[in-house]
Amino acid sequence: MRLQQSLIWCVIAWVLTISTPAAHAQSPALKAGAFAMDVTPLKFPISMNGNMQDHPALQAHDPLHARCLVIDDGKTRIAMVVVDNCLIPRELMDSAKRQAQELTGIPTDRMLISATHAHSCPAVTGAFQSEPDADYVTFLAERIAAGIKQAADNVAPAKIAWGVGRDETQVFNRRWWLKEPNAESNPFGLIDKVRMNPGYSNPKVTKSAGPVDPEVSFLSVQSPTGRPVAFWTNYSLHYVGGTGSGELSADYFGAFAERIGQLLQANGPSSGPAQPAFVGAMTNGTSGDVNNANFSLTMPPKFGSYEKLKLVADSVATAATATHGKAEYHSTSSIAMRETEIELKVRKPSADDIAKAKERLEKAGTFPYKTMADVYARETLKLAEYPDTVKLKLQAIRIGELGIVAIPCEVFTEIGLELKRRSPLKPTFTISLANGYNGYLPTPEQHELAGYETWRARSSYLEAGASPKIVEALLKLLDEVK
Repeated sequence: MRLQQSLIWCVIAWVLTISTPAAHAQSPALKAGAFAMDVTPLKFPISMNGNMQDHPALQAHDPLHARCLVIDDGKTRIAMVVVDNCLIPRELMDSAKRQAQELTGIPTDRMLISATHAHSCPAVTGAFQSEPDADYVTFLAERIAAGIKQAADNVAPAKIAWGVGRDETQVFNRRWWLKEPNAESNPFGLIDKVRMNPGYSNPKVTKSAGPVDPEVSFLSVQSPTGRPVAFWTNYSLHYVGGTGSGELSADYFGAFAERIGQLLQANGPSSGPAQPAFVGAMTNGTSGDVNNANFSLTMPPKFGSYEKLKLVADSVATAATATHGKAEYHSTSSIAMRETEIELKVRKPSADDIAKAKERLEKAGTFPYKTMADVYARETLKLAEYPDTVKLKLQAIRIGELGIVAIPCEVFTEIGLELKRRSPLKPTFTISLANGYNGYLPTPEQHELAGYETWRARSSYLEAGASPKIVEALLKLLDEVK
């Protein structure tokens, strides 16, 4: 009897041993490393994306960076990169990933690279009348890879936290209902029911045609002693602008990176000369139809160059740090990442569209073109060279309980809100302009309203039913990583 009791107590003790927190503490500790690689061009002038007309930059007002973060849970190592650029094609990102894999051993399908969408950065893909500089394209891919390598070299024991703040003061839907649908500004002579950026006190519009997302989502990385290592943030704001003429700038994305470091006291003497510098980063959320202009105002306030973007950066950084203080840090959270490709149709011009575009450009005179109709006629001929279908790379990441999805488009806010609502991971946020560039992504309903973001061009060419297919593919990936 005593022997049986002894055996029972031995079994109970063994079960308690393997199920107590002490056993889980044996899990590999998290490691992370970050680095901000300077990607400012070495020669000027250089073309900038972001406008209908090309505006060459003659100098850089502030440095541009590829902000890199590598996280390792002992089984899976991933890299996330945010690049100060407007539009980065998949070919450039794939090249950077291949080079980074050779340097670090991190598989390319464990890398997420995104653009901020600042409209004051060098062109690396053709859009409207700006075309890339081949030397800078090569330079940027090499620098991104080198940045990932440096972040991997900086990997050390770390702890992470995540959370969601709110800043409702800086995001406004820029698509407004027209009182009377018209073809007034449509370059193809078609009817628009909404107008982008209608201006202040415009009697022809009524109200915004879509929602905004005021959430400020973040992933915070610290050393085991609490020293800030990196702070990755997501906000659904297109960009701010108000930069100097002829100057490159990281826009509010760069100003945020600097301000969040100040608020976290990350770059003080405590970091020490031997410690890697703190890296703050702002990723672009689902802001395809959202900007920082409140057209419900009668007149906008006046700002000098770079003033407004700094105010926006401070506002969003303050909102992030307000929630950050309540976040719980984890040193043993697991990581999972999956990616897939989805093939979608291209809204290519018809033979008649092409003939009309050629005829228009023959009468337009020499390049560059001045009217919207001429600019879009050129875009029609460029888009005629596209394949009938294109493949988009989609990704889902889980870090602890945080979900992240990546889409290579300028994604409308309501799509991001749907993903947040339906995701099995809470919280979840979307990084847009990630792993390539495939133009705007409106919903099918927004396509019906027409307006700038739907006008067929290299900036908007996916099939009108693209967004539901992308959402379902991402939800499947989220189920796989949850």
